[in-house]
Amino acid sequence: MTALMFQGTGSNVGKSMLVAGLCRALRRRGLSVAPFKPQNMSNNAAVTADGGEIGRAQALQALACGLVPHTDMNPVLLKPETDTGAQVVVQGRRVATVRAGAYARMKPDLMAPVLESFGRLRAAHDVVLVEGAGSPAEINLRPGDIANMASRLLRTCP
Repeated sequence: MTALMFQGTGSNVGKSMLVAGLCRALRRRGLSVAPFKPQNMSNNAAVTADGGEIGRAQALQALACGLVPHTDMNPVLLKPETDTGAQVVVQGRRVATVRAGAYARMKPDLMAPVLESFGRLRAAHDVVLVEGAGSPAEINLRPGDIANMASRLLRTCP
């Protein structure tokens, strides 16, 4: 099983659409492919078949892969409610509403569900296309990173 990570220079630069296009291209080549975004911040949620929530971009990517959207494809979804607070949705289920500082303290505990979801996708598909969040150049975010270069996720790949 292969995993490829895609990162960009910031948010809203086209990572999601690039991954969706590559999902479709790999599927057309006969590969079993799945999208994965460890952490996403969006109020645009899609509902999965089991009633969970994931980012709409990951739902679109799943459809490009010929798959039913699943909560493993976006295990941590942050749904902003205020300038400083957001709902935290883990593997499709709301677990808390927190302010930014509290979320930073929560992040180490979120790595386990992220790795569980990634492991299930890796076991079930030929290729997993991983979409980073924001920009990996934001070095102030590296401590506790669960979505980009500093993530333990990358260390699980051969």
